[in-house]
Amino acid sequence: TQAYIKDLIITMYDDDGIGIASPQVGKNIRICIIGREATPDKKKDLVLVNPVWTKTSRKTDWDTEGCLSVPKFYGKVKRYTTIHVNALDEQGNPISFEAKKFFARVIQHEVDHLDGILFIDKAKDVYEVEK
Repeated sequence: TQAYIKDLIITMYDDDGIGIASPQVGKNIRICIIGREATPDKKKDLVLVNPVWTKTSRKTDWDTEGCLSVPKFYGKVKRYTTIHVNALDEQGNPISFEAKKFFARVIQHEVDHLDGILFIDKAKDVYEVEK
């Protein structure tokens, strides 16, 4: 599992991602990575095993998202701005924390992958860009 997590992180950065979930690489297991640039301290990638989030406020915000699974496409997605997350870390230890704004958005996006949902299933004003 540790080697798989390291490979998942490498794949995320090779594709310039800010997060990645196991289903994106063909593994139907509940592991996702939140890249360090999306975390509050920006120092370490966050590994979430079996993550579950709950909204802690009714406030939502629309913002543009893209995805490694749907290259070149972007769209506006509505997400909760503050959530509470329960998961296991890469060592199997329970973790519990609050996530806000962009950090919360990335977690919701990656957990959607674990639930079989792509951002384009929720997005409005989807558009394609040339790279």
